[in-house]
Amino acid sequence: MRAACVLGMGCVTPLGPSVAAFAAGLRAARSGVTALPFSHPKVRCGAAAPVSAGSFDPLSAVAEADVGRLPRLVPMALHAARQALGEVGLLGADGRLGSGDAQRIGLVLGTGGGGIDFTLDQFTRDRDGGRASLWTITNATHGNLAGELSIRLGLQGPSWCVSTGCASSSDAAAAALSMLRERGGRATEAGGLDAVLVVGADAHVRWETLHAMELLGVINTAPLAEYHHDPTAVSRPFDGRRKGFVLGEGAWAVLLGRPGWLPGVRPAAVLRGSGSTCDAFHRVRPAPDMAQSVRAMRAAVADAGLTPAEIDLLHYHGTATELNDALETAAVHTAFGEHAKRLRGHSVKGAIGHPQGAAGLAALVASVAALRGADGGTPFVLPTLNLSTPDPACDLDYTPREAAPIAIPERGVNLLVNCLAFGARNTALVLTVPAA
Repeated sequence: MRAACVLGMGCVTPLGPSVAAFAAGLRAARSGVTALPFSHPKVRCGAAAPVSAGSFDPLSAVAEADVGRLPRLVPMALHAARQALGEVGLLGADGRLGSGDAQRIGLVLGTGGGGIDFTLDQFTRDRDGGRASLWTITNATHGNLAGELSIRLGLQGPSWCVSTGCASSSDAAAAALSMLRERGGRATEAGGLDAVLVVGADAHVRWETLHAMELLGVINTAPLAEYHHDPTAVSRPFDGRRKGFVLGEGAWAVLLGRPGWLPGVRPAAVLRGSGSTCDAFHRVRPAPDMAQSVRAMRAAVADAGLTPAEIDLLHYHGTATELNDALETAAVHTAFGEHAKRLRGHSVKGAIGHPQGAAGLAALVASVAALRGADGGTPFVLPTLNLSTPDPACDLDYTPREAAPIAIPERGVNLLVNCLAFGARNTALVLTVPAA
């Protein structure tokens, strides 16, 4: 097999804890960015996109005793994962796999910060004379978080964790595709797989991480007064007045299955290809020529069996940093040539900020949910919020400010999801979203 079917999706986001709520918020061009819910003398930024207690209750995913002994991302990831499994009837009443062969379903978690919030809390507790948690080491080791999810979901296939900065969940999806290509349909004794649950999750909106990102100069630290005290105006991908990203958080999940595994389920999309490269240039700045970003996009398109001219829609990494947005635009011009001017595009980060390692899966779920009309409406192209001031360096179609209608052709819509990451990494995924 070459492609994997997107059979189920789930999410916990600043716009709501379900795919339908997420899609509805995006269609309405609603922002999940809020005024920073705390203050600290070392933090200058005034906005973030947290998953608030009012929009998601961790007790809906884990027991009360577990809330204090798990990183914040785990209940979010569990909730998103259970939505994806439940959408295709695989979830039991106990929140674990209820049908299907547990040995034939794997899990790959993509996360950038993992349990950093939990680790910082234990350091503070220990420093202040308290007792650190027994689970400090297991929660600080990213791979154990994948195991935590597999245990709680009852999945006995491979349990992997990918941590490659902002590309983590895109790379997790690419790893799952490779696993299914290699092992899909094999006998169980030979390690065969039917499906892989891919989860992207990060949740560390707190003063320590915000302060560290301010030191790097990548986050928007302009006072809210500059935006008429409107925090929803702070995240501005591709806008001429962009000044850095807004930190977001959340969890997104997709169940990837081999074609024909669940004959009664119609795939929401098909993951067809991936490409990944490294600039080998700088820890946090892309190479000025963007050659490896171009190569990653072209590799993903070729892996999908398509040509650049057959891509219809592009979800940009679009973080709202001055340098990255301009360089990503230049890379798309190079990768697609004249076709770049015909590409429709967008960045969901204007609405939800930058959820770090979860960014790739957030973009995938957002784009597929919009094209499928997951909120019960007609298909649409995501809006890029706050794009109102032209920038000559950002001269492509990013669907500014408002969602736009789209007609899905009979062959479906070919979508590329692009990611750029700290560590000089570039990852692209290519999917086809079929007509309803």
